[in-house]
Amino acid sequence: MAVEPPPNSWELPLATAADGRGVVGIGADLAPGTLLAAYRSGLFPMPVDGGVLAWWSPDPRGILPLDGLRVSRSLRRAVDRFEVSVDRDFPAVIAACADPARPHGWINDDVRRAYSRLHELGWAHSVEVWEGDELVGGLYGVAVGGFFAGESMFHHRPDASKVALVHLVAVLRRGGARLLDIQWTTPHLVSLGAVDIPRDEYLTRLGTALAAPLPDVFRT
Repeated sequence: MAVEPPPNSWELPLATAADGRGVVGIGADLAPGTLLAAYRSGLFPMPVDGGVLAWWSPDPRGILPLDGLRVSRSLRRAVDRFEVSVDRDFPAVIAACADPARPHGWINDDVRRAYSRLHELGWAHSVEVWEGDELVGGLYGVAVGGFFAGESMFHHRPDASKVALVHLVAVLRRGGARLLDIQWTTPHLVSLGAVDIPRDEYLTRLGTALAAPLPDVFRT
């Protein structure tokens, strides 16, 4: 079971107070209590302007409807090619997502340590995709009640990150989750069924999702 950390010591801005980029504030820290308070408020952290910590609430907000995932025939074949696990190797997944050689990388050492600590407390989770004994894809994010915030994914084989997403959606649906947050849509994610919704609608859905039970797969 997840361990509730000491409460956040910062006064976080309202999600509706974002500027035109979606930034609501700069600073604070990445302590577990701060991160959880942010997610519960509709915020998420991402460095900006050379590594300065910013808190974001974009409008519109990208989500992947749990009943709207588009799985092509080729992706279905890929699902059958790989083994998939949950929380088998969180450190390896976040290390791969933080690879500095990746374009547009934003996961610095502080972010990596912060989410690793959240994982140790039972709030951050990973999905791993294996080819034999080799980790070839995966994703990680934060689960609070029936809410999952997807943070990053990677692949070392074609479609491996998509396979991780297919598995995540399946376990969230089985567990009664209500909301899969992807922050911003991209053409790649839209092709898989992601949509943009207004911030107000997102915050309403978030409140409903937080009150739902945590899927069993994340309880151990």
